[in-house]
Amino acid sequence: MSDTSPDASSLSFDEKARMIKSHRSVHGGLIGLKLERYVQGEAWSSLPYHPVFVGDTRTGVIHGGVVTTMLDESCGMAVQLALPNSAAIATLDLRIDYLRPATPGQQMHAHAHCYHLTRSIAFVRATAYQDSEDVPIASATAMFMLGANRTDMLRQTPKVKFDTPPPLEAPDNADGLLAISPYARFLGIRIDGESQAVMPYDPKLIGNPILPALHGGVIGGFLETAAVVSVHREIGLATAPKPIGLTVNYLRSGRPVDTFAKVSIVKQGRRVVAFEAQAYQDDPAQPIASCYGHFMLRSETA
Repeated sequence: MSDTSPDASSLSFDEKARMIKSHRSVHGGLIGLKLERYVQGEAWSSLPYHPVFVGDTRTGVIHGGVVTTMLDESCGMAVQLALPNSAAIATLDLRIDYLRPATPGQQMHAHAHCYHLTRSIAFVRATAYQDSEDVPIASATAMFMLGANRTDMLRQTPKVKFDTPPPLEAPDNADGLLAISPYARFLGIRIDGESQAVMPYDPKLIGNPILPALHGGVIGGFLETAAVVSVHREIGLATAPKPIGLTVNYLRSGRPVDTFAKVSIVKQGRRVVAFEAQAYQDDPAQPIASCYGHFMLRSETA
């Protein structure tokens, strides 16, 4: 791989920020996520509304995977802005708390702050909001590994890129919960004949275009979708459960191949269900990510 820009260690802070704006994750760039403002260790981003981001067409509420993707990538930008030079970073874990549904039709914003660095770990917190940061729609805490591999998204030539970006479209799916979830269909998620969630590889799912590797937010969105479908089916709910919060642990890079999910219910109460989910590729015994979270059960009219 050849360098395409000057050594990032010789760049001014503003030059480095401009490179972060242009050297983006594939998926983040496709959905329109932008770095709007920055200071040392902090990033403010924006994501324009698009109908394909909807998680449930009956309510118009944005899919949790979109929020996860925005917060994950915004946290990553804050880490890069905190470092004295450029380095390969990777999400170790990401906890998302959904505080209120996003207003349909409005763009979203995120503010991420890398508040502590060690030699190998970065600690970040972030909020997603619409009208005001004082009224967040979700909050996140995350840890990133520094020097995770030998790639450098600011300096190296990407292996995955689009000459013409694919359209933000959700293919038709007439059956089941995916029929009312455009973002899940945009990711290509489907339920196979054994009722297992599958996300076939597509270049638009890539986060790090140098390795290449799947976007951490995409993996989180896949696990959330798989859990929603599984819990809905296992319990026999009238409507899909409502995500309250989840924690994703990233165990290894998601390679550019098909990804599968397995889900189990940990505890079921009258109003809340706890679940575990794992994403894997070639071998179920070697998951690329695990997820633990809670859903709120709701009635048909909720």
